[in-house]
Amino acid sequence: MAATGIRPFHYEASKDELADLKRRIAATKWPDKEQVPDATQGVQLATMQKLAHYWATEHDWRKCEAKINALPNFLTEIDGLDIHFIHVKSKHEHALPIIITHGWPGSIIEQLKVIEPLTNPTAHGGTEADAFHVVIPSLPGYGFSGKPTKPGWNPVSIAKAWATLMERLGYKNYVAQGGDWGNAISEVMALQQPPGLLGIHTNMAATVPPNVSKALSAGGPPPAGLSPEEKHAWDQLDDFYKNGLGYAIEMNNRPQTLYALADSPVGLASWMLDHDIRSYKMIARVFDGKHEGLSRDDVLDNITLYWLTNTAVSSGRLYWDTAHNLPPGGFFDVRGVKLPVGVSAFAEEIYQAPKSWSEKAYVKLAYYGRHPVGTHFAAWEQPTLFVSDVRATFKTLRT
Repeated sequence: MAATGIRPFHYEASKDELADLKRRIAATKWPDKEQVPDATQGVQLATMQKLAHYWATEHDWRKCEAKINALPNFLTEIDGLDIHFIHVKSKHEHALPIIITHGWPGSIIEQLKVIEPLTNPTAHGGTEADAFHVVIPSLPGYGFSGKPTKPGWNPVSIAKAWATLMERLGYKNYVAQGGDWGNAISEVMALQQPPGLLGIHTNMAATVPPNVSKALSAGGPPPAGLSPEEKHAWDQLDDFYKNGLGYAIEMNNRPQTLYALADSPVGLASWMLDHDIRSYKMIARVFDGKHEGLSRDDVLDNITLYWLTNTAVSSGRLYWDTAHNLPPGGFFDVRGVKLPVGVSAFAEEIYQAPKSWSEKAYVKLAYYGRHPVGTHFAAWEQPTLFVSDVRATFKTLRT
């Protein structure tokens, strides 16, 4: 088959792999309890022990596996690497194609809840005019995609690969969506302006003005004259830069050192939970039995996918490749996107992008939605709000 071919994909973990996972969880060597009553020293022992107990005794990977395999999954080779993607076409004739990109520590599992309402809007409060054909790729080195064997896969090259993928699928016009790395890749696609890309939507916008970015990097006080919304965003970012970047610093510099993540399921889980404090607190509440946008199974489905595909280290190399092979710049710095952009600002994201910053960052701001709920994993945790914002963003771009 030609390298440009598209091949069906099906995944089934072996019984031995699943038995080994349970054995390793049960054999976890636990550290002492943290010395403080909060999460300032990191992921708390009680949370991890509750997670491990549920993982070993109640979580059923086969249920998640069945959900994935019930969807059309494919592989295609782009620039020498197999790229995995889910491709669900709407029954509605004039559906708009959309490519949705996950981030770290996410995966395609983040987007599973939004596929049905995006492709079948008439069954989910929308009209035929809200329909999308949905493409959800796994990032290189993540999930079921191939693992790069040499440097070079970063937001610039991935953005080009996604344009190739949409062209290969026969889409003349389409839109892109993402959060976390997915936002970086979608924004870079907008900068590259491949033929057919009409606009993007982000749930983790890059809107931080240069003076704010400079003050954050210097660890200094906020610039004068910030509005209450802007000061709130500053406070969130300041806390993240001072207390929440440990994982990114390590993966920017030494991802290969993280051998323990490939050897210990609980080590992997704790690393993935420690992304940002507000998402962590939400997940901790889940394992305390509280009802949240994510369930215990949601959280463990995603971690188990990383474990079974052995992508803890390969996914981390995306940070290294970006830090070492692209020009320096803050993750939230304004990039100068000229295409239409929709912004969803969720309350408990790393920072809730103010409308004032969004209007300056995106000269064609097509939509802005500010929500009183929602963490870093918007499509996963708040799928109804997410879908509503995506529909609103692209309503005027449909032809």
